[in-house]
Amino acid sequence: MANRNILVVGGSSGIGFALVEELLAAGDNIYVWSREERGLAALHGVHHYAIDVLTDELPKQDLPEILHGFAYCPGSINLKPFRGLKPEQFREEMEINLIGAVRCLQAVERLFKKADQAAVVLFSTVAVQRGMAFHAGVAAAKGAIEGLTRSLAAEWAPKVRVNALAPSLTDTPLAANLLANDEKRKAMAERHPLQKVATAVEVAKLAKYLLSDDAGFITGQVIGIDGGKSTI
Repeated sequence: MANRNILVVGGSSGIGFALVEELLAAGDNIYVWSREERGLAALHGVHHYAIDVLTDELPKQDLPEILHGFAYCPGSINLKPFRGLKPEQFREEMEINLIGAVRCLQAVERLFKKADQAAVVLFSTVAVQRGMAFHAGVAAAKGAIEGLTRSLAAEWAPKVRVNALAPSLTDTPLAANLLANDEKRKAMAERHPLQKVATAVEVAKLAKYLLSDDAGFITGQVIGIDGGKSTI
């Protein structure tokens, strides 16, 4: 289907930005909600709205009457020992990873229902299914995303498909501190059976597929893209 309308939240950086580029190349109409425009200014045809989805009123009136796709890309990497995590930090993880997604999805749900078929992509993490030290905060929040994915897939079927991706460490600005030099990058790569770190484009291409009609029989799934880390 050409000329689909797709909203990407957090589309100005990392995986979200790579997804915007992939969808533009496919001929889709792209709308982005993010706090900063960043590299989007150089992309022709992107409709950007500078908003904080946690606190601002969401500009539903500026979207098209029908949305065919939605991706929620904001996330966090705050790795700390459990004993050092305060309840406020767990709430912060929930706010950015879960509550932001909930606010956006509730704001645009009616626009999905006007499409013959629509698709939603959310983001979890490999650390939900594979226990990893110092990941208690983010794993708890992303575990909630996995539950939301399956619940909405059931509630919104058959018109709206809902899936999530569960990446391992990906080379994005969010992970810059973990990949700050060659030694760190090599150590992180060696933690994966494929001996590499994912690129934002690799993850974005899978998200693009899940948003496409080619994935029309896939819903309610949490799909790992983790170099084999979760299963090997």
